[in-house]
Amino acid sequence: MKPSLDDLKNKEWTLFLDRDGVINKRPLNAYVTKPDDFVWEDGAVNSISRLSGIFKTIIVVTNQQGIGKGIMSQKDLNNIHLKMLNEIESAGGRIDKVYFCGDLDNRGSFFRKPAIGMGLWAKKDFPHISFRKAIMVGDTITDMLFGKHLKMITVLIDNQPFLARKYPKLVDYRFPDLKGFTQFVSSIHN
Repeated sequence: MKPSLDDLKNKEWTLFLDRDGVINKRPLNAYVTKPDDFVWEDGAVNSISRLSGIFKTIIVVTNQQGIGKGIMSQKDLNNIHLKMLNEIESAGGRIDKVYFCGDLDNRGSFFRKPAIGMGLWAKKDFPHISFRKAIMVGDTITDMLFGKHLKMITVLIDNQPFLARKYPKLVDYRFPDLKGFTQFVSSIHN
């Protein structure tokens, strides 16, 4: 049975968003290493603008091992995020904070999803966050594990049902894109 989102109307909820594959297009076998590489997913800017009126807090949690690999610097990543945040703000939306982990996958970092470090870091910065009133939206099973480890509702962004069917205990909802998720939660919230 899927967890209920009926309580979403009270605007005490937190939205956790993965970045690559949810907000921006995930480059094939590559990384977003500079602002020009950052290409929005269709409808993502408007979706985040609409979601800003529904969720009390919106957090981005993103693994960025390109830093650990030396493909980009933290300054490069900050410039990418500055572009993203400015364009969202210009469209009337907001992201309250962006958390990232630049560690390599094989380092066993507490902050790299599916580990829960970025979630606990967000809770420290925003003490009102209740993970039981939080939704994790991502495009990988790693994102779903992160959300489930923290007892969040999980939403997989994927236009194919394969992963959701393979991992039914990890995926509460599935939508083809952020726009579809936004339409769904908007219909509940109104």
